[in-house]
Amino acid sequence: MVTMDELKARHPDLESFRFGDGPELCDELIALVRSGKKTATCGALRDFEAGEPMPKVGRRDVALNWDGRPALMIETVEVTQRRFCDVDADFALAEGENETLVGWQADHRRYFERNGGWDPEMVLVCERFRLVEDFA
Repeated sequence: MVTMDELKARHPDLESFRFGDGPELCDELIALVRSGKKTATCGALRDFEAGEPMPKVGRRDVALNWDGRPALMIETVEVTQRRFCDVDADFALAEGENETLVGWQADHRRYFERNGGWDPEMVLVCERFRLVEDFA
């Protein structure tokens, strides 16, 4: 099993993060990446302004299991910012969690309401990525 220390030795600028806001959602989202369904993710700009590392095109990051073990390495291929109300179906469906834009909007509204508040005008950092390595 690979450790973050070993990975950082190979990739000094490596960042790590967890998908979701709890163990069940984290596991579900990692499985979607592994299956190839999830090739995008987003977060509230306010969280990045509060210190969460901003994604950068070309950088590789490690998605952690909820317990902190490395699960996947991804490489960012695109970063954009847009308001929640301006997220289109193409991006929403690339997140792999929903079959429709309306479903994405409902699920993400609940997520943001649980994690600092939701507003249709809130700015999101929208990231597309590719899977580089699966540590399972």
